[in-house]
Amino acid sequence: MIGVDVHVIGAGLAGLSAALDLADAGARVALHEAAPQAGGRCRSFADQVLEREIDNGGHVLLGGNKAVFDYLDRIGSRAEMEAIAPAAFPFMDLATGETWSIRPNAGPIPWWIMAPSRRVPGTRPADYAEALNLYFAGESDTVARRLDPDGPLFQALWVPLCVAALNTSPREAAAKPLARVLAESFGKGEAACRPYLPRNGLTPALIDPAVMALARMGVTRRFGVPLEALAVQSGRVTGLRFADGDVSVGDACVVLALPPYAIARLLPDLKLPQDMSPIVNVHFRLDAPVELPGGQRLLGLVGGTAQWLIARGDVVSVTVSAADDLVERPNDAVAAMIWREIAKALGKPPFPVPPYRTVKERRATLRLTPKAEALRPGPLTATQNLFLAGDWTQTGLPPTMESAIRSGRAVSRAILQGHARPATIPREAPHDGARPT
Repeated sequence: MIGVDVHVIGAGLAGLSAALDLADAGARVALHEAAPQAGGRCRSFADQVLEREIDNGGHVLLGGNKAVFDYLDRIGSRAEMEAIAPAAFPFMDLATGETWSIRPNAGPIPWWIMAPSRRVPGTRPADYAEALNLYFAGESDTVARRLDPDGPLFQALWVPLCVAALNTSPREAAAKPLARVLAESFGKGEAACRPYLPRNGLTPALIDPAVMALARMGVTRRFGVPLEALAVQSGRVTGLRFADGDVSVGDACVVLALPPYAIARLLPDLKLPQDMSPIVNVHFRLDAPVELPGGQRLLGLVGGTAQWLIARGDVVSVTVSAADDLVERPNDAVAAMIWREIAKALGKPPFPVPPYRTVKERRATLRLTPKAEALRPGPLTATQNLFLAGDWTQTGLPPTMESAIRSGRAVSRAILQGHARPATIPREAPHDGARPT
């Protein structure tokens, strides 16, 4: 048990994860959040148009996401996740109406590629060996450089997997992070590939139970109070300037569990990756519970704008990752276009468009190019008592829920082990004194 004081700034998954570990080890933790609620980009909300509780976006866990499931067990909410078991990834080609399902087998040897009923139609087992090219990728290699864009699997499998995991198009996306995703899922067999979806939404599964657990552990929580500046003197953070006043740090540690662009406003001398990629989600409420082709709550889409459909009750949610072409279009135009594409898959007429809600996350995740991958920092900084967390930091995975929770755990380990000095983030110049945003 330790007696260190820690200020965690940001109550997304990374901040919640760090706060849980630190408080469990005996640290005195204060959790600060600019929004009126916890969750960050992982949240649910009551929508007045749909008259339903919906998630801000379509988030899917995989069985291989060990950090997330450890987190769920700690906060007592694993039962809030519903598994597709055995693992199956149904797909539909929107242009032809053809359907298929990727169904991995148990164990690490992928004999499933030998069975035509388990793989993409028209492909051969040898086609899947191309994935090995990712494991030998160099630091500057993109996915499209390692996987043949004209190959039989590129549009049918590699594109939806890459865009979903990295929120970056294969022509821009760094190859190494996708290799890590495949190694921790398909590389370990069916159980590690098993998709899990929240039964009642992201907030009931991942956020509210964590906030309640922190309350039981005595963590101080302040919501709706933005951090406006840091005071840094002699290589240490000495003060925090919030919208409602200043807080002296003293001997405490400070964890910035914030997006990179928010940290750059606070500490502009840090060299951080800041190019962000958007995600657009459209939620449609239908007149009856939704049944997707393949009989699961999840459906991959090929040949259209969106990549994935997720069904919960009478609401179907459509996710468009790497959505640069959509994010500035009017919401009604986006919804109408998406509905025309998916209506056939749902057995519905293309007109009229049912009630919908469009949610645009303009800066959803880091655009994970090779350049951005090289700039991702670890938890330590050149400022003695300042630490970084977030899905965008270097966790070995692309920016996902698993990455966010791993980053929080990395920060807590660094603090608990007494790390302070090693400078892992280059700085252009010393920064002393408070700097408002």
